[in-house]
Amino acid sequence: MTDHVQTAFHVGDKVIHWSYGPGEIIQMDEKEINGIIIRCYVLKVGDLTLWVPVEDNGENCIRPLTKPEDFERIFVILAAPGEPLSNDIMERKKIVRQRMRAGTLESLSQVVRDLTYHKRNGKMTENDRAFLEQTRNLLLEEWCLVLAVPMDEAEQELTRLLENT
Repeated sequence: MTDHVQTAFHVGDKVIHWSYGPGEIIQMDEKEINGIIIRCYVLKVGDLTLWVPVEDNGENCIRPLTKPEDFERIFVILAAPGEPLSNDIMERKKIVRQRMRAGTLESLSQVVRDLTYHKRNGKMTENDRAFLEQTRNLLLEEWCLVLAVPMDEAEQELTRLLENT
């Protein structure tokens, strides 16, 4: 395999996939797609194996774990009053998807906070419920991994932080 592209991540790095959560880069590989050889990170997320192109440094799909000290900022976001989301179902879905796609822990925290606020003050659609559950799980998985706390402890703290939402 040629090493002509500088990689942002290396085998053994723990990363977060924007949609699937925490994983580990287990190898580098080349895939042929439409006749073009593409260099990829091979990412193991639970029982899934994902291939993420190296060319964009994975920035559209993967990122490093949030540093433990950055969780203080996340806790502030979660404890802040929720921001109202659009009452228009399609507009709300678009906004939530954009935040989720950003994939940062900050954007995921905003989604959890604001959908929790919406749940308490508005009508939830199936999409809203699915987005809230998925985003909450992604947030909690990274929280437990980075801060080395049990899931039930992280869930209790999250519930406490969202009390004023």
